[in-house]
Amino acid sequence: MTSIEQKSSITLWQDVEFLTQIFDQVLYHQGGDTLLNTVKGLRKLSRESRNGHEEDTLNSIKRKITELDPNLRQNVIHAFSIHLHLLNIAEQNFRTRRRREYQAQDESVIQPGSLEAGVKTLTDNNVTPEQVTELLGKLSLELVMTAHPTEATRRTILQIHKRIARLLTQWDYSYTRYEKKMIKERIANEITILWQTQEIRQNKPSVMKEVSNGLYFFDRVLFDVLPKIHDDLEDLLFEKYQQRWKIPSFLRFGSWIGGDRDGNPNVKATTTFDTLKKHRELVLNKYIGVLEVLKNRLSHSTSKINVSDEIQESIKKDQKILGIKGWYKEDEVYRVKLSLMLKKLKYTEQDDKRGYSKSEELLADLQLIQDSMKLHHPVNNPVKLLRKVIRQVDLFGFHLASLDIRNHSGEHESALTEILQKVNISADYSALDEEEKVQTLISVLENPRPMISIYDEFTTDTLEVIDTFRMIKRAQDTFGLRAIEVYLISMTDNVSDLLEVLVLAKEAGLYRVYPNGKVVSRIHVAPLLETIDDLKNGPEMIKKLFDIPLYRKHLDARGDLQEIMLGYSDSSKDGGNITANWELYQAQQEIHDIASSYGVKLKYFHGRGGSLGRGGGPLYASILSQPAVTLGDGVKITEQGEVLSSRYLLEDIAYRSLEQATSTLLTGIMGLNDDQTSMQPSQEEVDAMHVISEYALKKYQELVFEDPSFLEYFNQATPLHELGDLNIGSRPMKRKGSDRFEDLRAIPWVFAWTQSRQLLPAWYATGTGIKQYLDETNNLELLQNMYKRWPFFQATINNLQMALTKADVYTAHEYAKMVQDTEVGSRIFGAIKAEYEVTKDIVLKIAEQEELLDNRPNIKDSVRLRNPLVDPLNLLQVQLVSKLRTEEEGSEKYQELLAEALLTINGIAAGLRNTG
Repeated sequence: MTSIEQKSSITLWQDVEFLTQIFDQVLYHQGGDTLLNTVKGLRKLSRESRNGHEEDTLNSIKRKITELDPNLRQNVIHAFSIHLHLLNIAEQNFRTRRRREYQAQDESVIQPGSLEAGVKTLTDNNVTPEQVTELLGKLSLELVMTAHPTEATRRTILQIHKRIARLLTQWDYSYTRYEKKMIKERIANEITILWQTQEIRQNKPSVMKEVSNGLYFFDRVLFDVLPKIHDDLEDLLFEKYQQRWKIPSFLRFGSWIGGDRDGNPNVKATTTFDTLKKHRELVLNKYIGVLEVLKNRLSHSTSKINVSDEIQESIKKDQKILGIKGWYKEDEVYRVKLSLMLKKLKYTEQDDKRGYSKSEELLADLQLIQDSMKLHHPVNNPVKLLRKVIRQVDLFGFHLASLDIRNHSGEHESALTEILQKVNISADYSALDEEEKVQTLISVLENPRPMISIYDEFTTDTLEVIDTFRMIKRAQDTFGLRAIEVYLISMTDNVSDLLEVLVLAKEAGLYRVYPNGKVVSRIHVAPLLETIDDLKNGPEMIKKLFDIPLYRKHLDARGDLQEIMLGYSDSSKDGGNITANWELYQAQQEIHDIASSYGVKLKYFHGRGGSLGRGGGPLYASILSQPAVTLGDGVKITEQGEVLSSRYLLEDIAYRSLEQATSTLLTGIMGLNDDQTSMQPSQEEVDAMHVISEYALKKYQELVFEDPSFLEYFNQATPLHELGDLNIGSRPMKRKGSDRFEDLRAIPWVFAWTQSRQLLPAWYATGTGIKQYLDETNNLELLQNMYKRWPFFQATINNLQMALTKADVYTAHEYAKMVQDTEVGSRIFGAIKAEYEVTKDIVLKIAEQEELLDNRPNIKDSVRLRNPLVDPLNLLQVQLVSKLRTEEEGSEKYQELLAEALLTINGIAAGLRNTG
């Protein structure tokens, strides 16, 4: 640990103690000695339990919480939950402080993973300016907010967190006793408000409320942070190379919120269009704000400077269009131009033809100002505010964020079956075999004439599918082509699944074949490979697709780019964590090779969750764990709801996360790494992973699919049923309202295991897979070298360390006791515990460590800080859920217990920092 990190770590503990003291004062004011002493007593016992006296102390904690009366119990749950939120705030302040302390050093001390470190790696490895130009052409990272946020914390609560975080930062920079006194009082006030604010959402959020929640991060953070990443990279490259590059807008955000209709009956075509209107409303308001600031700054007078003829002409043109004769202070040309631009933006808001018809026109006006300023302003010291606004318009257009559309392949097949029957092309399309389907679809696509008209009548479901495609065209015409660029197909397993979407696009005017054979296509069609079988069959399916001449013409119309989404959640649920990750890795490599042989560019879209069981982990580690050859293709990754507040609530934290990702991508594309890891595995390492994966899959399936009592255990030894009452998303927990395992969504699957501290999806079966490989080969040294040198394996083992540390077998045992059939509970928990011990032992040997997370002391300290606060909440949850399940559902007693159980779910989610 560096001296900077040691110093920051000490200050972290001081922050925690500082906030705890203030919080205890609030507890006393809200509940007197009884509440304060009860909470402090449970804290003390919980710490002792973690220091080696588990059984006796655990029993003492259980006794104490059993004796709590309902009112006090609810306040105790509330207290532990808030304390965990305060810990999160202290840790965010720790990260911000550490970044600033690095920046305060001289140039020889650079923070690992920073933009500065990434550029230094380039120069240290003698990367030439020509290579930098090529690198910037390949640099592409798109982060997509998901349509099913699993953030368990209300936005109102998050806003209080943000205010406390800012006060904590101010405390670091306060010098007088008066300043410190006032900050301490304001923190106490905010914590009091936090205590008195309802934690749990009273109703499920609507889709439009989810849209509003997502837009909050654009409004408050991303609108400013994204241009800063680009501008800082440009300046750093200039400093190191003495050459200024025009950095492309490589880092963008997209969204699924309001566009993802897979299994969410609340998302309609009208919902998606309303979402895009909200996007435009926000971005236009942001532009009006920044242009007002720019107008106040650019007070240059033509009595002092010369400006370009082009800008003078553009002013005359605008004045004519807007019907304006002259302007106050006409010598201040830039102010005059910006005033006219503001007028046009306001007309754009009103859909008045005198406004801008597209964002490129606004961008052109800004660039006119920039070009004119080159006549009188130092070129090597650009006006950064103007540069920032230009970047913002280039990044966000009039659409703010590209909205992906997603639907289930079965919905398209069902709609086309009805359509093709109505127009007498196929009596029962769904009954055709795959080859017949493909031939039918190709013949429809080759025919320039549409099949359906606006007067045709269809069932409600089919009409909604048709309306969705019509809406996409209308959205592109209204908000620009970037508003919706990709249509994603869930559960893609055949070529026909993609061609069906092209047919529906053709009917809406998004895809067109001209008589001369030319194809125009306005939408990317992207398969989502999300089960183990899909991943295994994916390469062959893509090859068949690329062999279809008509589809190649579609690709040609889309710049020879094919986007492919990879599902981490369902594949992990289907085959276990390590098998899923290995199949994902192999599929990427194989599909990349196929695409290269056809001259097709790929963009992989990684559907990762925030939690470890769904491909989660740090953003930069997610990037490094991909096959090296795919990094230059362009990277797209989901940012799930549960990570949005931890990554993007505070500007400094957002910047740090995004600069780490950018730095990793910069060096990864070039095959450079500070730690000398090798991006490419050897054949021996690949063979080892094959064997480990096969053994792990067998072990996983023996429990999850072959043990007849497993679902009984899962339903009863986790709070799965109760999660459905936690109003964290608009989408149902299960597809089709079914109780089948296959129809349970991956989010509640992982969430339930995490709450019960078993975290089974994140680690189970990996230990057996590796142990059986070692039993056969006795080649531990190979695995140790793989961990040191191969980022994929390193990320896998590091995520295992995190999962095993957050899991807790003592607490998990309490949940196992909730299983009504004691034989089932004891047997399955025994298997889980035994596998936990095997996995932990193997991981420590591979990483050559004494304890888990020895290699990541900051995270280790974080978990140690949290555990004594999370443990009582787990024990309270077990007690409440056990009682709840004996009450009549809907009764007054049931509702009271449910309210408390939901509070524990919220608190544990805050403590473990991962939900679904």
